[in-house]
Amino acid sequence: MTSQQQGPVDPGPAVTDAVDDEETIEAELLEADLRDLAAERDDARGLAQRIQADFENYRKRVAREQAAAGERATERVVEAILPALDAFEMAVISLGDADEKVRKGVELAVGELHSALERQGLARIAAVDVEFDPNQHEAVMQDDGDGEPRVGTVLRTGYSVNGRVLRPAMVKVTRSDVATDTPSAGEAKG
Repeated sequence: MTSQQQGPVDPGPAVTDAVDDEETIEAELLEADLRDLAAERDDARGLAQRIQADFENYRKRVAREQAAAGERATERVVEAILPALDAFEMAVISLGDADEKVRKGVELAVGELHSALERQGLARIAAVDVEFDPNQHEAVMQDDGDGEPRVGTVLRTGYSVNGRVLRPAMVKVTRSDVATDTPSAGEAKG
């Protein structure tokens, strides 16, 4: 028999084991690379999520700051207009029985000015016959008495813009005696 007639040559068990070991090592290296790539992917995803959250927080903070800056600008403009509004209101009072057309014209102008300022958030501070609140009222006069302090007379209208006091109402405070809870003679017998 010649060498051509013989079948495939068996490499032997040593060579087969070497090939298996080499494939195992290569598979382990591939698995390690895959784990490293998965870890890098997870790190990159986490970083992207943190950057996205930071950007969203930044966007919200800038929006809040812009809104606050707009509100402050509105407050400054409204505050600058208040003396003119006061002057118009005093003009309406001083016109009294003057020419009805002039009086109506000034009243309309005051009404339009109030409407324009109310659209910007201006509101009058309730001041007549309410409990005195030092955050909303500026007491310049006070009656004697022992009762709870209440606003008796408004000397200058107070205003708030979007719930924030812009100018406190200048008021005269009254103190009336608090009624006692003692029943009267007729109620005690019932």
